Amino acid sequence: MPIRRLPPETVNRIAAGEVVERPASAIKELVENALDAGAGRIEVQADGGGLSRILIADDGKGIPRDELPLAVERHATSKLEPDDAGDVDLLRIHTLGFRGEALPSIGSVARLSITTRARDEDDAWAVVVEGGDQRPLAPAGFPGPHGARVEVRDLFYATPARLKFMKSERSEAMAISEEIKRQAMAHEAVAFTLTLDGKTTLRLPAEHPGDEGRLKRLAALLGRDFEANALLIDQARDGVRLTGYAGLPTYSRGNAAHQYLFVNGRPVKDRLLQGALRGAYADFLARDRHPAAVLFLEIDPLFVDVNVHPAKAEVRFRDPALVRGLIVGALRHALHAAGHRASTTVAADALSGFQAHAGAPAFSPSSPSAAGWSGWTGWSQPAAAAQVLPGLAERSARVEAASPGFSAWPEQASPANAPPELIDHPLGAARAQLHANYIVAQTRDGLVIVDQHAAHERLVYERMKAQMADGAVTRQALLAPEVVELDPAEAERVIAKAEELAEMGLIVEAFGGGAVLVRETPALLGDTDVPGLIRDIADDMSEHGAALSLKERMAEVCGTMACHGSVRSGRVLSAAEMNALLRQMEATPHSGQCNHGRPTYVELKLHDLEKLFGRR
Repeated sequence: MPIRRLPPETVNRIAAGEVVERPASAIKELVENALDAGAGRIEVQADGGGLSRILIADDGKGIPRDELPLAVERHATSKLEPDDAGDVDLLRIHTLGFRGEALPSIGSVARLSITTRARDEDDAWAVVVEGGDQRPLAPAGFPGPHGARVEVRDLFYATPARLKFMKSERSEAMAISEEIKRQAMAHEAVAFTLTLDGKTTLRLPAEHPGDEGRLKRLAALLGRDFEANALLIDQARDGVRLTGYAGLPTYSRGNAAHQYLFVNGRPVKDRLLQGALRGAYADFLARDRHPAAVLFLEIDPLFVDVNVHPAKAEVRFRDPALVRGLIVGALRHALHAAGHRASTTVAADALSGFQAHAGAPAFSPSSPSAAGWSGWTGWSQPAAAAQVLPGLAERSARVEAASPGFSAWPEQASPANAPPELIDHPLGAARAQLHANYIVAQTRDGLVIVDQHAAHERLVYERMKAQMADGAVTRQALLAPEVVELDPAEAERVIAKAEELAEMGLIVEAFGGGAVLVRETPALLGDTDVPGLIRDIADDMSEHGAALSLKERMAEVCGTMACHGSVRSGRVLSAAEMNALLRQMEATPHSGQCNHGRPTYVELKLHDLEKLFGRR
């Protein structure tokens, strides 16, 4: 078969397959054209998932009459300016579009009509392209002083095979909605309206440019919960600036769908940026949880190539290490400064679920002796309270004698007679332990409820990380070496990492075909479940493979060890232990959440409690 030139119509249809993958792709290109035209208001309509009809109306500068025929020609654009020698620098791109492919590509596979009035012209004009066949210009009516209305009907009618690969109308409509959300996030000063099958599903007024307006726009799109749990990000390094908002670890999600990344106002999907997000939150989230974030990267166009993907959905950085370092550093800085907020926002959510029950009957236990306070140590015992609060006699709400594990406290001390100056500490003075898992502490202006397991897990985790970073992990020898049975392949993986595990305080040896002998463990773990620890580490290795060293995954390994070495739920603590835990939390970074992203404590202010009881 000889080599021959393809007809222009075929060339455009091939190009359309790359540029216009689905209705949402066409809408993306048309909305970006409107934004490049300086639109302050963009209206989007779509029927039948965008396959039947698409309309994009804007109030931008419009297209002059003599340029309108060029607008539907392939590789004709107003967005690239040649230099004095006639050359165009593709590395200095300051617009969202630049190739001049969108309109001719859409016109080659659909029925396209463009009606426009330029800012300096009195009359409006229209051009129609159907399946690549362009009709002559014609005068037209236009409702506004300037702008453009682009209508697309019967998308892919000229390429019926493409229709077989479309999803349901509902799926295509959802993709359109998601695309408009992304564009609206990046351009808070532009008003957006989205109408699907005649029903307006999104109406966003223009906001003032800047952080406040951007957060209002994000709240309208992602919900008030995101606004309440968002951390402001604003950092710069070597000419690259990162702004936006990232969610607290306690606002983590089950997938990465709530991660939005923009480069110079362009929505992109970049593995480097997503990897940087995971790295920044490695100390705060479990592997199956994902942060929510909307991040905007501003970078000189010379240092980023946006021409590496047909749909401009991916970019390539000249210095990816600089970009990744900026993202990780900025997010970690914000997370470090907001450890407290991770708990207070959870408390606010919890308070909203309380209901006051005026006139509810008091408890009336059948046996006064069963309702007494005799199970408490060192607490005063008002007779009236003994009758209306029988639950305090249960073991789950009891404070017992001190046991080893935390710094010393007078053995006779109890939460009720602890030194009063303790309530001046940020986390206050321990008053009780509930259900052998939650510590209740009184502060000067409210109370704090601490999850003892989650809190101690963070303490152990941070100490272990510090020891590993210093290369001085303290080990403890087991009285009797423990044999842990594993799958032969798992045992082989663990033994292969024996030297790295030794640096982390864990001494293991091979013991037969499918077993591991453990001689020493990190001293911070105390009396830990050795078989469970080894099996969890083996599972981590199995999941990630042997390619990565344990040092590269130190946060995960530390998290696994810390979980095994922390105070377990169900353990009764003494007043000394509870107060020591509170003091250590105050001195430990990131103590507001455990390394799985769960809050370690919540704080309820006195005025919130008074509201619950109608005192305010």
